[in-house]
Amino acid sequence: MISILTNKYQWICFTVLFILGALASQVNSRSLQDASIAEKHKQWMARYGRVYKDPEEEGQRLEIFKDNVEYIESSNKAATKPYKLGVNQFADLTNEEFKLRNTYKSHRFSTTSSSFKYENVTDVPSSLDWRTKGAVTPIKDQGQCGCCWAFSAVASVEGIAEITTGTLISLSEQELVDCDSTSGEDQGCNGGLMDSAFQFIIQNQGLTTEANYPYQGTQGTCNQNAAANSAATITGYEDVPANSESSLLNAVANQPVSMAIDGGIPTFSSIQAVFLQENVAPNLTMVLQLLVMEPQMTGPSIG
Repeated sequence: MISILTNKYQWICFTVLFILGALASQVNSRSLQDASIAEKHKQWMARYGRVYKDPEEEGQRLEIFKDNVEYIESSNKAATKPYKLGVNQFADLTNEEFKLRNTYKSHRFSTTSSSFKYENVTDVPSSLDWRTKGAVTPIKDQGQCGCCWAFSAVASVEGIAEITTGTLISLSEQELVDCDSTSGEDQGCNGGLMDSAFQFIIQNQGLTTEANYPYQGTQGTCNQNAAANSAATITGYEDVPANSESSLLNAVANQPVSMAIDGGIPTFSSIQAVFLQENVAPNLTMVLQLLVMEPQMTGPSIG
């Protein structure tokens, strides 16, 4: 009887020790993971030149960084997704902060269009990349200024100017940020509309060059002298008919197109490669350029 009780207690002790040992192993594993994330964050800070005002902010950003890295790794394990995510310069931002950084003033689009230049286009290539055609300038970075609307509008003007004249000129986003306020829609780093930007360019008889009016990443006083030296202009613009992939295909087959998308999905801030196919809500928050058509897609892809 005593022997049995002893064995029983030994077994209970062994079980308890085993559980405690397992818990200790989990704690040690978690500590190593946390240390690894902290080191990754330090490396990331060095790579992107990120400096925080105090240790408290650094700790807060580390937690956001950790959450984003876990989301990226979890997403990439899903083999069915047609894209890969990666740790980039936005990895210490929450989704809300990322959306605020990329501000597009959403407005209601008309479902009808009075005219569409490419309505009757039938000769559409199976694939096309305007970058290889020389109609796209090198990548530009808007930084912390919420003026994606200006970058998209400028890129469209750069593209159509090159297609028309054969010369690619980098034009000034800063001119739009500082000077385009006549419509009341465009508000510098606080968002704007491509249509309003096009109206400003027409009324101002063009935009000056990036070199003449360089980008600062903040909104300042309009430099009238620099803005007066126009390098390229447009005579008009029109919207692609709504809900028509064929119309969008015809348009991008003939020139780069400005477009607005919902940049608020968590996936977007970490996108590293390929084509986004997730459902996009009508809450349009970001603008970019449609530059590429791929033969394996049912419609144009984002470039």
